[in-house]
Amino acid sequence: MGTRIIDLSITIEAGLPSDPEGMIPRIEYTDHALGAEQMTEFFPGLTKEQLPHGLGWAVETLHLTTHSGTHLDAPFHYHPTMDGGAVALTIDQIPLTWCFGDGVVLDFSHKKDGERITAKDVQRKLAEIAYALKPLDIVLVRTGADAFWGQPQYLVKGAGMTRESTLYLLEQGIKVVGIDAWSWDRPLPFLAQEFQATGDPSVIWEAHFAGIEHGYCHMEKLAGLDQIPKPHGFKVACFPIKIKNASAGWTRPVAIVEE
Repeated sequence: MGTRIIDLSITIEAGLPSDPEGMIPRIEYTDHALGAEQMTEFFPGLTKEQLPHGLGWAVETLHLTTHSGTHLDAPFHYHPTMDGGAVALTIDQIPLTWCFGDGVVLDFSHKKDGERITAKDVQRKLAEIAYALKPLDIVLVRTGADAFWGQPQYLVKGAGMTRESTLYLLEQGIKVVGIDAWSWDRPLPFLAQEFQATGDPSVIWEAHFAGIEHGYCHMEKLAGLDQIPKPHGFKVACFPIKIKNASAGWTRPVAIVEE
């Protein structure tokens, strides 16, 4: 018996084609040799020879958005208001009690790319795993899209949630959910294609916009949900980085399983 901690995040890397142009992270690495030069400037009179093996510190400079890598979206990302007109919470205002709780995995990896995950789908899956949701459970949706992380096709992989299925979860008292795909909604190219074909704006970001009615957070770009050995009976921790007035924050979520 013991505690197993399962990493549910992707690694932030530079140049991967799994984000749209303009959103791909860039990382500038300062190695130990360059760090030694910086230290001689920071400490006047110091020479590189006085440092251990002539080497100094290593530092990285990142150029990325708060929606790069595995992250937690705050209600402010979806709209300025939530809960029928209240000011939407930014990521630094999210109650930490939302970010640690009993986890539930709903496996929809059998669904096709771009397919809707409906409220009935969610209800059937809950019945299948014999689980009744309770307030503050953290619901994780598995699509299998994470297998394509690092590749261009990641942007069009996986099924996605709808307005009705999102609202169904929120009406059970759920405050934090997550998905192992680029978006909580269906992949954006599918939404764009449907909007062009129908002219119906309700298909655009419908699951995100559910947060206007009920404030909630969702994680995007999760990974490794298939490594969780059971659909429930484990904990999830997903505390976000605290960024003032931000719409999202990076997180390294984990599943905590007692074995």
